[in-house]
Amino acid sequence: MKTQHVLIYDGSFKGFLTLIFTVFEEKIEVSAISPEESVQSDMFSSPTFITTDLEKYNRVKLGLKKVLSASADKQLYFAFLSEIKGIEMQLLHYIKEAFRNKNFSSTDFGNPVVLKINQVSKMVSREKHRMEAFVRFQLTKEDIFFATIEPDFNVLPLILKHFERRYADQKWIIYDLKRNFGLFYNLQKTSYINLEFNRDHKEKSDKSSIYKHCEKEFQQLWQEYFSSTNIKSRKNMKLHLQHVPKRYWKYLTEKSSWQN
Repeated sequence: MKTQHVLIYDGSFKGFLTLIFTVFEEKIEVSAISPEESVQSDMFSSPTFITTDLEKYNRVKLGLKKVLSASADKQLYFAFLSEIKGIEMQLLHYIKEAFRNKNFSSTDFGNPVVLKINQVSKMVSREKHRMEAFVRFQLTKEDIFFATIEPDFNVLPLILKHFERRYADQKWIIYDLKRNFGLFYNLQKTSYINLEFNRDHKEKSDKSSIYKHCEKEFQQLWQEYFSSTNIKSRKNMKLHLQHVPKRYWKYLTEKSSWQN
């Protein structure tokens, strides 16, 4: 009987594809895959840490492009970014099926693994579009537009190009508080950053030490405009919540008047 291994990786997509290479190369029987930060001990398994290797990552990436359509390749990446527990094992089965079956199709929803990856990918895609629509920047005293987000899924890598195109003429930071990393655009390129962020300060109403005074005035004017154009007798809250779920209201300056 072959040993069932728990494979551990660094949590990155490059690390995951390195792991996939190792599974195929060494013909490893896998019982579970876990990011390093959420490893759980299992006395019946042999835990193995897979070190990220760019050459192995690139070989798997190239191999996937040969067997997957562009949409299927995109679905795989989106599903990975969901961070849903156990998604790595689902993706391993998905990849094995793609390499094994010459007629593999990402729309074969009779295959439960294909269906699952498709469903998860759509969930991540919806979160991506909502973040692109609902992010609101505030101007700091350093003339950097700053925004914080806490998305359900790790969509920061997916929204990068959108904000580079849309705000190419200003410096900005979008910071994911849940995952403690962000994007910093310096007018030339975008880099991933980590900050020592005081979450308690985020909740304080007085942010005058961080943001410019004109920013507070602009927010007040925008709230007043939104209130004046919002006709209460025509407010359809049920329909409104379908388009803008309440958990996204915290990002929207104009929504502060709707909180009560």
